Amino acid sequence: MATLQSARKSADSDAVISEIEQAEGYIASICFKTGPPETVGVEIEYTVHDQHDPSTPIDRERLCQALGDHAPGTLRPSSPGLPLRHGSAVTLEPGGQVELSSRPHPTLTALHTAVNAELDQLETLLDRADLRVGETGVDPHRRPRRLLDTPRYDAMESAFERRGVSGKIMMCSTAGLQVCLDAGPSERLAERWAAVHDVGPPLLALFANSPRLAGTDTGWASARQRVWRGIDPTRTRPVPLTGDPAAAWAQYALDATVLCVRRSDGPWVVPAGVTFAGWIRGELPQPPTYADLDYHLSTLFPPVRPRGYLEIRYLDTQPGRAWFAPAALLHALLDDPVTTDKARDVCAPAAGRWVEAARDGLTDRGLHRAALALRDLALSDLDLPPHLLDEVIEGSARNG
Repeated sequence: MATLQSARKSADSDAVISEIEQAEGYIASICFKTGPPETVGVEIEYTVHDQHDPSTPIDRERLCQALGDHAPGTLRPSSPGLPLRHGSAVTLEPGGQVELSSRPHPTLTALHTAVNAELDQLETLLDRADLRVGETGVDPHRRPRRLLDTPRYDAMESAFERRGVSGKIMMCSTAGLQVCLDAGPSERLAERWAAVHDVGPPLLALFANSPRLAGTDTGWASARQRVWRGIDPTRTRPVPLTGDPAAAWAQYALDATVLCVRRSDGPWVVPAGVTFAGWIRGELPQPPTYADLDYHLSTLFPPVRPRGYLEIRYLDTQPGRAWFAPAALLHALLDDPVTTDKARDVCAPAAGRWVEAARDGLTDRGLHRAALALRDLALSDLDLPPHLLDEVIEGSARNG
């Protein structure tokens, strides 16, 4: 999907930000690109395992062998980083989790065709090093172990370890499914933004897929979400819902702590507790630039992140090709204003119940009712060929 850089308005990236109001205006100007909803994309993360013993640690050389010229520069600096056959980028998370980031597609059918072809290609690449992708939202076999060494990841680990082990687990052992949808028309932005949050807990419960972590049953339906809740809440809690989503996001971003400051030499770590607003007010030696603000925005991980489009981040990765079911349901629920309003009504009793959804999944009766009602509402509105509709029905019935 498009990046924050492509959504940029008119600001010199090297210009210094000297006033809070400058940052607020800039963030608000780039966070939502409004217009008719026309495209859908996904970003899918997978843990990577030895085909014969999934508990075996994977090293950099083996991943290089598998990915070849598709390897990202963080793994092999000399790699051309070639996209997959339909344009998806291949990246790696700090623990070696592989991520496929699709291009935006005009229809669900086009997305299904492209992404599944690229997953076939990715699996063929991994197979030549006797590797395979995992099927759950956390690594059920291995303890967290960082594979990639970059200044960003060094600073991230240093910042997160102040709060305990969750940060390292998040970096090295989690795998999520992100669904990317257009922000929609300006007159419906607040409702659409609220809706994608309201449907979150029931859909999280419906597609929870990470009960086991590092050989231990966690007691949570989505241990991945439990882990995310354990890191810095200024960058992972939901953005407050107000009538002005752009202003709310700007305030959220400025109140979030600075994870790292890029430097040409030396570590990128920063003192604990410095927010971006504090940085503007002079709490770090050098004032921030608009490029620093863009980078700061890339270090924020709420359940839904505005990046010009809506990046929906609360779902666990799904086994095999089951990624399509949650992507299709979300697309259907947000595609038509009437359906979106009905979805919000259905979810009203479950709104904000993120912890219960992650811990209890569909064993929570209220979340179960809301999830099944959402699924039925979305299925009634999906315009797909019969074989793809069957795939969505099967994928969304796995837990329900």
